[in-house]
Amino acid sequence: MDEVRPIIGPAAAPGLASIFPPGLQAIYGECRRLYPDQANPLQVTAIVKYWLGGPDPLDYISMYRNVGCAAQDVQEHWHYISFGLSDLYGDNRVHEFTGQEGPSGFGFELTFRLKREVGETAPPTWPAELMQGLARYVFQSENTFCSGDHISWHSPLDNSESRIQHMLLTEDPQISPVHTPFGLVNFLQIVGVCTEELQAAQQWNGQGILELLRGVHVAGGPWLITDMRRGETMFDIDPHLQQERVDQGIETEGSNLSGVSAKCVWDDLSRPSEDEEDSRSICIGSQPRRLSEKDTEQIREALRKGLEFNTKAALPPINSQKQGHDRPQSRKDSLESESSAAIIPHELVRTRQLESVHLKFNQESGTLLPLCLRGRLLHGRHFTYKSINGDTAITFVSTGVEGAFATEEHPYAAHGPWLQVNTHTGSCLDSKSNVLKMKYLIYINIQSILCRITFCSDYSCESF
Repeated sequence: MDEVRPIIGPAAAPGLASIFPPGLQAIYGECRRLYPDQANPLQVTAIVKYWLGGPDPLDYISMYRNVGCAAQDVQEHWHYISFGLSDLYGDNRVHEFTGQEGPSGFGFELTFRLKREVGETAPPTWPAELMQGLARYVFQSENTFCSGDHISWHSPLDNSESRIQHMLLTEDPQISPVHTPFGLVNFLQIVGVCTEELQAAQQWNGQGILELLRGVHVAGGPWLITDMRRGETMFDIDPHLQQERVDQGIETEGSNLSGVSAKCVWDDLSRPSEDEEDSRSICIGSQPRRLSEKDTEQIREALRKGLEFNTKAALPPINSQKQGHDRPQSRKDSLESESSAAIIPHELVRTRQLESVHLKFNQESGTLLPLCLRGRLLHGRHFTYKSINGDTAITFVSTGVEGAFATEEHPYAAHGPWLQVNTHTGSCLDSKSNVLKMKYLIYINIQSILCRITFCSDYSCESF
């Protein structure tokens, strides 16, 4: 449970700065620079700190009144700033100290800008719980956020009936990165968006949608202020944005989204059902085969690179066994399960060529298949589904993607539970008729609970 109280610390009493944790003091200093007249802002505080067994990872969330900027047509709003995703203390109570040159903790704190309603004298506290929820996800999964990321929330951010039900992340326009004694801290601002805007970010890229939102005053404006009462999407306000900017961007640039965590499974239809070697797991004794550390690293790097514009599509090569000695150990990524560390040595798992495969996706994952085709594969890139229920991974690759083990000659290949599907000319992409056929197969079942697709070596595909 959290409580709201005025801030007590170096921001309120500079003479006490020497007894305050250096990481906390560094962020307070940036807040004082931005809000010199608000030394005692309201603050949501975790009553039982996370490092004492409490449920909330953020120690504090400060709430400031921002007057906006008339010159830039920025309206008055509430500004929320978190404390706890970065290393505040430097004594390993929460984060492992790795040096001043790298990131502090997870390397970022969250911020949020909420439109101030007329007559509102105190900031609403629901954004603090939203930020705590995102922080819990980061701590539990050890996934980090970066600018341009999108977050599918599927619920009004304030638990009302608002259309603002998802989030994008961007750099905070006013707060500069802070160098603390425990590393660098960036500030990522949460931006509330409608479903249609989230889908556009998925199909194109988050940065492009954020730039469009900056140009529409009621949808965010230059500082991307969230208005929970906004009833129109930016495409309702300016219909030309969809066709002239988003659709054209997808056509010319493709999508920056290279993968998602999803509910998905695959089966090897060319293998007799009674065969004990399942296409998604290889068993030695009683232990199932899981994604090895090398496979996990390769998929992880592929998804990570999807946030960048790559002129040359490539699945990064699997690192050698010595990778742990060559670079500092990084935090666990969502693609790395705790039990995925080499139950079977990587070298003992052979890559198998398959004759036909059957893919199953939940509805939301299935709706992303057109994005996989239009925004990624048609641009010579790759797209990965990583199962949230296990170690299964499905990667679609186009011909020319370096590091892929699925080829034109053998378009369906499996390495343990990792399946790759090569969408070469004969399969579905370069022939107009096959493109249309593939799109028909994708759309036919995505309205049901499951999206099911079957690929066959003779390309006479059918859906179930």
